[in-house]
Amino acid sequence: MLTLTACGNSGRSQPEQSASPAASSSATAIPTPTPTAAYKPADAKGKAQNVPIPVLPEAAKANSKEGVEAFARYWFLALSYAYETGDVAVWSAMTSAECVFCNRLKQGLESAYVKGRWIVGGKMTTPSASANFKSEALSQQVEIQTIQGQIDYYDADGSVGQPATPSSNSASVLIAVFESGSWKVKDLGLIR
Repeated sequence: MLTLTACGNSGRSQPEQSASPAASSSATAIPTPTPTAAYKPADAKGKAQNVPIPVLPEAAKANSKEGVEAFARYWFLALSYAYETGDVAVWSAMTSAECVFCNRLKQGLESAYVKGRWIVGGKMTTPSASANFKSEALSQQVEIQTIQGQIDYYDADGSVGQPATPSSNSASVLIAVFESGSWKVKDLGLIR
């Protein structure tokens, strides 16, 4: 709308524009808002666009029961972002290289986005997270429920890349340590 208004004003007659040079210079000094690009989830036609990057909540910065639980939820939110975008940077920064299961997740995500491929779905939610916090322990365990939507895989040409992964509802144990003022995942395992 702002662009249309600015274009509509350019149709003024020349005398009207030159009659008030101060007014026209002050009109150009007013900044116009830059439109923010709208979020668009991935679909069969292409990758997700303008996906908001998850922000670490203040609660997740504390070395406490509530802190590690908030961190575990955030860690899965960052993993969900990685599924949606193929960008594992935020999630990887909070994940130890020694976490074997995490490394398999990362390899799977990277291969799902190589050579123009993408995935649709895979969003994760965490309905429950419960830590048995022990302040004297070096690491903390969080039992967390994760629900993940179905994942559909597409090749660069838009064809189906592989059979879909069905939705899941699982429980995991996330092991985290508080190092240098922040949490980091050291291990992850499914509860069977």
